Amino acid sequence: MMLPRRAHAVIFDMDGTLHDTETIYDRAQRDAATALGYNVSDAFWHSLIGIPGIESDAMLRAHLGPDFPFDRFDRDYCARRDAMLADGVTWKPGVGDILDDLAARGVPVAVATSASRRTAEIHLARSGLRARFEIVVTRDDVARGKPHPDPFLLAAASLAIAPEHCLVIEDAFTGIRAAHAAGMMPVLVPDILVPTEEIRALCVAVLPDLHAVRALLAA
Repeated sequence: MMLPRRAHAVIFDMDGTLHDTETIYDRAQRDAATALGYNVSDAFWHSLIGIPGIESDAMLRAHLGPDFPFDRFDRDYCARRDAMLADGVTWKPGVGDILDDLAARGVPVAVATSASRRTAEIHLARSGLRARFEIVVTRDDVARGKPHPDPFLLAAASLAIAPEHCLVIEDAFTGIRAAHAAGMMPVLVPDILVPTEEIRALCVAVLPDLHAVRALLAA
């Protein structure tokens, strides 16, 4: 497998791509909703993956109706999430190897995440990855978050690399749509979501882990 063109930069999503956090968020949300007596389908929870917080909160409110005690839910969700992250924010397999390899080859890297600036800075610091990225674009830095291309376009501009020469690594469908809309080379490394034919068609590759992405970049 070969890329359609050379990657002059690599832009990483954060949750579910660099950090093994999506399953934690998913479990905390489900448990907080269940504790309040709300049974929410897998399909709906999965639709929130990769959506910025403000937008996903609005989707949840709309889905569960005006009587849903969102403030109670949010407090419980945050408490459950923070308890599960108390021992630290862990890396997805292959993170260290791919970042070391890109650094050795002089390939610039950035993060473009749907998380807020506060969350991104806290989690990247706790995982030990913050020093690896000079450029971190968050939901707070753009007018429109994923699935719009704005976060990736800002990351490319900050790196001074043309979008078409940026490879994007994502686990979420919203991120793949955003990267494709930005004219970049999207690579999906699935975490929770099983790729659909639509998403596969938007990707230059669907790979099992970051070790495989590293091999693709070296090809």
